Amino acid sequence: MFWISSNDCLVYFNFIVQCLLPSISMAGASERHLYQNNDTSSDTEDYNDDRRRRVFKNRMRSRVMQNVGQAKGISCNTVASEDRITLVVDNTRFVVDPAIFTAHPNTMLGRMFGSGLDITHPNDRGEFELAEGISAMVFRSILEFYKGGMIRCPPTVSVQELREACDYLLVPFDAQTIRCQNLRGLLHELSNEGARCQFEVFLEDLILPLMVNSAERGDRECHIVVLLDDDTVDWDEEYPPQMGEEHSQTVNSTTMYRFFKYIENRDVAKQVLKDRGLKKIRLGIEGYPTYKEKVRKRPGGRAEVIYNYVQRPFIHMSWEKEEAKSRHVDFQCVKSKSVTNLAEATADPALELDSRGNPINNTISDPIQILPLEMPPMGDHEEGAVWGGIIDLDNVPPDENQLNG
Repeated sequence: MFWISSNDCLVYFNFIVQCLLPSISMAGASERHLYQNNDTSSDTEDYNDDRRRRVFKNRMRSRVMQNVGQAKGISCNTVASEDRITLVVDNTRFVVDPAIFTAHPNTMLGRMFGSGLDITHPNDRGEFELAEGISAMVFRSILEFYKGGMIRCPPTVSVQELREACDYLLVPFDAQTIRCQNLRGLLHELSNEGARCQFEVFLEDLILPLMVNSAERGDRECHIVVLLDDDTVDWDEEYPPQMGEEHSQTVNSTTMYRFFKYIENRDVAKQVLKDRGLKKIRLGIEGYPTYKEKVRKRPGGRAEVIYNYVQRPFIHMSWEKEEAKSRHVDFQCVKSKSVTNLAEATADPALELDSRGNPINNTISDPIQILPLEMPPMGDHEEGAVWGGIIDLDNVPPDENQLNG
């Protein structure tokens, strides 16, 4: 008989368990729990069991996706990429979920991919090429607005470039959506937008009525001076000031006066007027007479009135279409016989040629004869002296030929 000790029994038992582990791992979840050894407490065995469970779930998920794809007649890769689109900006590809654009329907990307209309069409690769002229770094920053509602301006990107990209993509550019290290550049762009909106109000409420008054008089230009609310204009009717503009109009608005104090605001206002179709726009500051200070009497009884001048901003614009023709006078074209060209006057006269091409000699029939003048002898004067006598032409004896003729 063979006696088997307890140690040998444990060795044989472990050997049998290791042989059965492959069959246990290939079984289902319920069968695996039947063979689970509840007495073991090894960390290595628990880790291996969790790993096998994850592998099993991944395999089952892939099989389900494959079956669904086969049922619809498409591949598994197409199903996985159905919810994402590829945007190509500045030769850089961005794979995004179009659902982030639908939350912002007022933006350009929200209208392109969230409206349900076929506004854009992909290329041969199924990619959407858009935002031409915008760098990839700027577009990556703008995508943060769709994900978190905030845009952080990169240090290497100017605020003006980011502003232009936001205007192109219809993304709001304000203090709530933009975060920037360059506060000066950010506030400058915000001031430009605020100045544009403010001048639109001034144009509709204060400036346009004065332009209509000028148009009703038949004028095609308007000159407006902006005065303060407490400025008073008191001109002498008998001695009015000499103004550069014949029909100058005034508007009392301290708010507009402060607005035109800045050069940047005047540039914004000029651009707004250009966008509205006006021409010959001039904005600046000039002296404007307000009231009469004193009267001086010049020699001869003429009075001279001295006015008090204040520096106030002005706006000048025109809506004349044919400004080049209004100051042109059409004279009748008459062929003139006089020589108006200096080069022709100083040039040699043209030669007349005969039938053979030889020049015809135009000789003067009666050439002018130069009469000799009788000069006194040089010996009567001192040596080295120059004769300075006056010749009396009336006492010149006539020529015999002229008398006979």
